[in-house]
Amino acid sequence: MSRLRAAWDAVLGRVTPRTVDAGECVLSVLLAILVAHAIGGDNVAWAAFAGYMVMRGHASETVLRGLLRIVGTVAGGLLALGLAPLVGENWVASAAAMMAVGTLSLYRALTARRAYAWLFFGLTFAMVLLDRIETPATGLDQFVLTRILETVAGTLACATVSIVSTLTVRRRWPAPPTPEPPVALWHPAAFRHAVQAGIALALLVGVAHAFALPALAQSAVGVMAVMLVPVHGLGSSGLVPVSVRLAQRFVGCLAGAALSAVCLFVAQGHTPVLVAGTVIGVSIGRMIENGPHSYRYVGTQFTLAVLVMLVPDSYADGDVLPGIERLIAVLIGMAILEPVLLVGHWIGPSRAPAARGSRGLDEPGGV
Repeated sequence: MSRLRAAWDAVLGRVTPRTVDAGECVLSVLLAILVAHAIGGDNVAWAAFAGYMVMRGHASETVLRGLLRIVGTVAGGLLALGLAPLVGENWVASAAAMMAVGTLSLYRALTARRAYAWLFFGLTFAMVLLDRIETPATGLDQFVLTRILETVAGTLACATVSIVSTLTVRRRWPAPPTPEPPVALWHPAAFRHAVQAGIALALLVGVAHAFALPALAQSAVGVMAVMLVPVHGLGSSGLVPVSVRLAQRFVGCLAGAALSAVCLFVAQGHTPVLVAGTVIGVSIGRMIENGPHSYRYVGTQFTLAVLVMLVPDSYADGDVLPGIERLIAVLIGMAILEPVLLVGHWIGPSRAPAARGSRGLDEPGGV
């Protein structure tokens, strides 16, 4: 008995808040997948990624973050419902609307206290608009409802796991609180940065109208995600910090895709193998993301690639093509954004000091 107790104590001694966090994320993702399948979600991987990204070390932080994600999603979806029918037939009008909403959303995501809601306000509008361009025969209300349901599924799963964890294991392995950064009423560098994101999103609309490319909504997600950098590091241009995030996004997606490819080859459509690959991928990605190094964003993108490739919309069909298309769309968004950043860097002011008290998302991967 004493040996068993010693072995058990040795196991507990290896547990850290980082490993607890990774375990929470795995359980949250699996629960989000179950809930999304139960409600008939069209993009189960998006619900799974919501279950991953909303998770924080304490239930109060997780629930608040989840509520902000839902509020932003609903607001962006309602705006798309009202505005898309007015601009949908004209790609120039669609691009202008996308640029305006994208610019506003990212600027407030960089400078507002409830930044997470603002981010998903713009993201949802962009995703719904691009989804409608891709498949105009589908009703607009269906796009909005699907995005809301997927977000709610992932958020509820994450909140459930976080609350249970806070009441149990987190009592022994508490996570450090997340500091609340200050806000900025006006930040010229952040606005200039947000305009560049708006331009890239507008170009995506042009690409969507010119070419029959699938899943370009993921391109919009990629653009806004990599542009979400702390404003105190912008200076006169966001080229360097965003390019670093682009490089880390590419490496993370490539590594996640490689692991997913191996799992798909081994699985041959068998659900248990796909689920096991998802668990391994989420665990690895979260441990990288929480590491004491400068490339934490690689972990976020590693997880994204694993989820879009190993979480099919229907395990019964086992069709991995949508996941591959979404991953390609992420790369397309990166290819569109980089030239915009280069032009913005070239024509930008030579010196632009960051404002005091600026608000930036220091955490890797705000999406």
